[in-house]
Amino acid sequence: MELVILFGVFAVLLLVGVPVAFALGASAIATMAWLDIPMIVAFQRMAAGMNVFALMAIPFFIYAGELMNHSGIAERLVRFAHSLLGRVRGGLGQVNVLASMMFGAVSGSAVASASAMGSALVPIMKEEDYDPDYSVNVTISAATTGLLIPPSHNMIIYAIAAGGLPVGALFLAGIVPGLMLGMALMVVAYVLARRRGYPAGEFPGWLVVAKTFVYAIPGLLSAVIIVGGILSGVFTATESSAIAVIYTMVVSTLVYRSLDRKAFIRASLSAVRTTAMVLLVIGTAAAFGWVLAVTEVPLRLSNAMLEISSNPIVILLLINLILLALGTFMDMSPLIVISTPIFLPVAIELGIDPVHFGIIMILNLGTGLITPPVGSVLFVGSAVGGVRIEEAIRGLWPFYLAFIVMLGLVTYVPAISMTLPSLLQ
Repeated sequence: MELVILFGVFAVLLLVGVPVAFALGASAIATMAWLDIPMIVAFQRMAAGMNVFALMAIPFFIYAGELMNHSGIAERLVRFAHSLLGRVRGGLGQVNVLASMMFGAVSGSAVASASAMGSALVPIMKEEDYDPDYSVNVTISAATTGLLIPPSHNMIIYAIAAGGLPVGALFLAGIVPGLMLGMALMVVAYVLARRRGYPAGEFPGWLVVAKTFVYAIPGLLSAVIIVGGILSGVFTATESSAIAVIYTMVVSTLVYRSLDRKAFIRASLSAVRTTAMVLLVIGTAAAFGWVLAVTEVPLRLSNAMLEISSNPIVILLLINLILLALGTFMDMSPLIVISTPIFLPVAIELGIDPVHFGIIMILNLGTGLITPPVGSVLFVGSAVGGVRIEEAIRGLWPFYLAFIVMLGLVTYVPAISMTLPSLLQ
């Protein structure tokens, strides 16, 4: 009965439009009431879920991403990508993917990337007679590469949910899958551009490419400093997030001189709102996960899956299907907190490295960010591009196919994720 209450209340609240954080908290409280657990326990679990020192990295990385978004760093990345790939047929689609990969590498946020690249490139693509649905689909698909290419605050959430995995190993493991996903999206964007007859631009010359690259270097160095500092042991992942904010402010004010008072205030307010939402979701998801543990759901599900099959191929397929389904109606952060304690023990039982499983989960749940009905990146990209969600979805299936192919490769070819961590750590 307690499971009926837990999942029933959660499902009903989601269906009537209650935000995920409040639905998680309310369903946990309702179940605790049925089990005669004091209500204070619910709030203690929420506080404990948020009161983790390593989570300090999240607001700082979010803040760094917002500062980059509002200070013109994204625009300089777009200029470099355009000078390099603008001559290809449908080149603005290629530019969008490359610029999103670079911005994701310095911001770590798919939503921030969709907002920044959408604002910078979608209007230009419309002026060049690109279809609105194509412009939005390329933007939102490419934005998710930042979930894999470090730094990524979702990897930090997974590291904590998994019991304290090394963040540096996760960052390294995400580099190759992130680059491969970006290349796959470029292929899809190019094929669609040829079919639709989009124009090719003119190559401005290698001198222009070199100049735009030089202008983009200060922004790109952020990712190098963060990852390099963590791997070399100079600072921790939490300290690196604060350094990312300081570095971004120095570059924006002293090098680019593009961060004025209004942009600074907008970036700060946006970072506060996003941080509040993320931490509230983490807290309520922690309470929800505690109720799951008390009712022994992880143990029951683990035993049930292992009874179905002991073949890692079959079990990983089942886990991927479940996560893909969950990602269609639940946001990424709470799913990481809730799903990791459930599925990670099963993966470890089958001999799967926790770091490898983390990359599988991040890529899997990242697909949910562009999938209705609760795809936050899909909503942001559609709003920025001025396209109805129904219109965007119709042409999104080729990009979904790229995600599914990459998910299969990352799942069943561990070397894609694990080669860099094994070599550099």
